[in-house]
Amino acid sequence: MALEFPHIDPIMLHLGTYEIFGQTFEPAIRWYGFMYLVGFVAAMVLLNRKADKSNGVWTRDQVSDLLFYSFLGVILGGRIGYVLFYQFDYFLSDPMYLFRITEGGMSFHGGLIGVILAFVYICFSQKRNFLAVGDMVAPVVPIGLGAGRIGNFINGELWGRVTDVPWGMVFPGAGPLARHPSQLYQFALEGVALFLILYWFSKRTNKVGAVSGMFLLCYGIFRSLVEFVRQPDAQLGLYLGEFTMGQILSLPMILLGLYLIFRKQGLQQ
Repeated sequence: MALEFPHIDPIMLHLGTYEIFGQTFEPAIRWYGFMYLVGFVAAMVLLNRKADKSNGVWTRDQVSDLLFYSFLGVILGGRIGYVLFYQFDYFLSDPMYLFRITEGGMSFHGGLIGVILAFVYICFSQKRNFLAVGDMVAPVVPIGLGAGRIGNFINGELWGRVTDVPWGMVFPGAGPLARHPSQLYQFALEGVALFLILYWFSKRTNKVGAVSGMFLLCYGIFRSLVEFVRQPDAQLGLYLGEFTMGQILSLPMILLGLYLIFRKQGLQQ
């Protein structure tokens, strides 16, 4: 017996139908986009609280700049990364696919690269230590990651592999067989568990870069584990008959995370 997919309408709120210059538009607020907003607002609230307690090290205006460029990095990096990592052949045949964001496709690893570039700009403009900025932001990131996975689940996308576990679920568009609800696994690990780990760890270390390292290490491990039950991308398949693109991209995160946690330098902020 498989669990029934809840069939939640991906569109959270319809905003009507409009005709402009002979073209019909039906703007709407989608659950997936709303989840990005949830992550952004949560990050703004928590980082502003950190700034208020930083004794002038951070101001709310500086946090606003950090959030703006980080959010820009997530959107642009996530889209570009998805196209390059997962749909490169399709992009070569149709370069305009990059700009058709309504067709979906965002990559966490691409978004991470975009955020890193945003951090570089913030460090240059505000004269800050790169790893210290990472330590500031890392504990709030899991909220957005978890919210995004709930959005994936509502959309009925990124489902898992076929399974016979009691909580297997039949997803629309994925055939008649029950599959792992891998989006919920990622919500639990990348969202809830990662948030709790980083909150605990950040209270117990003053080593610059260690919190960033713990984020990279734990995300890389959690993502790699879930990839064993998540349906591989059809256009890519498995590498060496076993590993997915998500696992390959997570390996450098794990190695860099271990380095940042256990390196001897930078013991004090």
